[in-house]
Amino acid sequence: MKAQRFFSLIGLSQKPISLQDNMLSLIGGFLGILGIFLCSYVLLDPEVAVYIVPSMGASAVLLFAAPHVPFSQPWNVFGGHLVSAAIGVVCWQVIPDYSIAASASVGLAIGGMYFLRCIHPPGGATALAFVIGPEQLHELAYMYVIHPVLLNTLTLLLIAFAFNIFFNWRQYPAHLHATHRVITSVASGYPP
Repeated sequence: MKAQRFFSLIGLSQKPISLQDNMLSLIGGFLGILGIFLCSYVLLDPEVAVYIVPSMGASAVLLFAAPHVPFSQPWNVFGGHLVSAAIGVVCWQVIPDYSIAASASVGLAIGGMYFLRCIHPPGGATALAFVIGPEQLHELAYMYVIHPVLLNTLTLLLIAFAFNIFFNWRQYPAHLHATHRVITSVASGYPP
């Protein structure tokens, strides 16, 4: 009992792990990031692309391992990355102190996402990536928001939608999953 209480205290889930979901999450994450890399390498210098991919990797974890949580929903992913990218560019341009600009980019990204109701934790990394990135990334200025961020975000969302649609229990976005449950319940004669 002490071990179980300790695991609860630290937030370690006691729920059984589904090997099938684990493998699907693994494959989905692989496909999502492969799509991002292909887009980034086509449009950007490969050295610059590596600064963009980490925040998208965090998004892939949410989209493929937890497709039904609020942070994973399309508006959160789309809005979270785009508002954060714009904030990162502004902070780099108007705040002369590097450490203050980097810190402000994350703080202001959180505020912007909160205000626009699109909190997506990897958005903070999207803002930070621009501020701490190399000169080649800074040369993009506001184009950073469009490519690579917008393009990579759309690529990842499309892959998540296309990948998860094949599995009834993983349909993405969550609205499709909930709608599918209601339709299935009504068709089978059970209440949703």
